[in-house]
Amino acid sequence: MKIIGIEFGKLRVPLKSPFKTALRSIDSIEDVVIILETDTGHRGYGSAPSTPVITGETHGSVIDAIRSAIVPRILGEDVANLNRIVDKIQKSIFANFSAKAAVEIAVYDLYAQSFNAPLYRVLGGGEPNVTTDLTISVDYIDKMVADAVAAVDQGFEALKIKVGKDLAVDIERVKAIYAAVSDRALIRLDANQGWTPKQTVSAMRELEASGIRMEFVEQPVRGDDVEGMRYVTERVSTPVMADESTFGPKEVIDLIQMRGADIINIKLMKTGGISNAIKIADIASIYDVECMMGCMAETSIAVSAAAHVAIAKSNIITRVDLDPPSLVSKDPVVCGVRFDHAEISISDAPGLGIERIDDLVMMKFD
Repeated sequence: MKIIGIEFGKLRVPLKSPFKTALRSIDSIEDVVIILETDTGHRGYGSAPSTPVITGETHGSVIDAIRSAIVPRILGEDVANLNRIVDKIQKSIFANFSAKAAVEIAVYDLYAQSFNAPLYRVLGGGEPNVTTDLTISVDYIDKMVADAVAAVDQGFEALKIKVGKDLAVDIERVKAIYAAVSDRALIRLDANQGWTPKQTVSAMRELEASGIRMEFVEQPVRGDDVEGMRYVTERVSTPVMADESTFGPKEVIDLIQMRGADIINIKLMKTGGISNAIKIADIASIYDVECMMGCMAETSIAVSAAAHVAIAKSNIITRVDLDPPSLVSKDPVVCGVRFDHAEISISDAPGLGIERIDDLVMMKFD
């Protein structure tokens, strides 16, 4: 099974309501979709969003990196030589993590198809189901409380609360949501780099003193402020999760060794794909540091790949934040992963099991 070509498409999926964080607000999920073609007729699917405030990538840069730097390196390669292909992808261009992730996802999809097995089995196996949390976008307090109650009524047992816009209001947001649903759901906070280290310690100590128990607080300070992460981790009781502070394996090693976080959030669009996500999970396992499998605002193509990795590495990936399919009005991706509110289950379909993608607009290049 040799890679002989690539097709590009764009997929836009409207959200039920705007997705708001301390960094941005969006009303739809928009991905570049790639389809790797092979000489056997098998097709491998991958995708990547535009997240300039996180990875520095736009749709244009993703497409250009894949077309000009990545795919030319792997054309003609036999999918059976997975490690060789992955190495070529990672060395093809500096950074451009989401572009690399899209191509790696498609390659791993093909690799699992070559064994006629779902991807998670090729990666090591596991129970083919997992439970995700649901994100509550930052908004007016009453709106966030209503959204949290509605989520719990739908069966979500863990909620990730977006904060980081205004410290005083953030504290009131958390208190109000906790009062409304704490007896029915775990509470997770995500400040999206919106606080300073001292603000974080002040806010968390006030919440902890109020009797509020949170599963973790995610990336409260700037991603490049690793000393700030350590400052917070040393001074609060609530576990601290690193997200933007850890893109690749080396950053994870450095952060763990300096005790800058208690938990690591793995995202394929940060790591550059599945290969580095696996490395990070293995590194965390060595240090007995738990991980969460997360994602950006992505379509079900990339989210499905993340679910496969989470299941295969469930010994260390103990939490899952893969909720975009629950945030859209209608999921256009029909694949081997079923998203049913909080429950995610994987079928026996080979690879990612993608059957069709409705509303996919194919792209033409001169």
